[in-house]
Amino acid sequence: MPRPLKNKLPPLSQEDIDIGENITRYRKQKGLTQVQLAAQIGITQKLISDYETGRVRLNAEMIIRLSQALEVSSDTILGISPVEDASPVSLKISQRMRKIESLPPFDQKALLKTIDNALKGAGMDSSNSSGE
Repeated sequence: MPRPLKNKLPPLSQEDIDIGENITRYRKQKGLTQVQLAAQIGITQKLISDYETGRVRLNAEMIIRLSQALEVSSDTILGISPVEDASPVSLKISQRMRKIESLPPFDQKALLKTIDNALKGAGMDSSNSSGE
């Protein structure tokens, strides 16, 4: 059993570190559900939920696995490095974009043209052409 420290450790500079919130933020930025992230790492969705809500503490291996799956540094997940903030993307939109990217180029072009027309009809100008 470890001995108690005689001297108190200095407080961390960031008192509001919430590792669970960081996991949730980067999981959603990647457009992943808890189930998808869990499958990618090889654990259960319940465990992902427990990490995100702070019910379970991360061990070193899980920090590494999450940082690799979410493509952010371990320091970012732990709240040591500044938050790598990207504009949040809707999970539904992100999932649909992945499906569109898996279509053949001809089908992608046709679908993007349909989306461009819908946006134009809604009074929103599409800045990218459907030919990309």
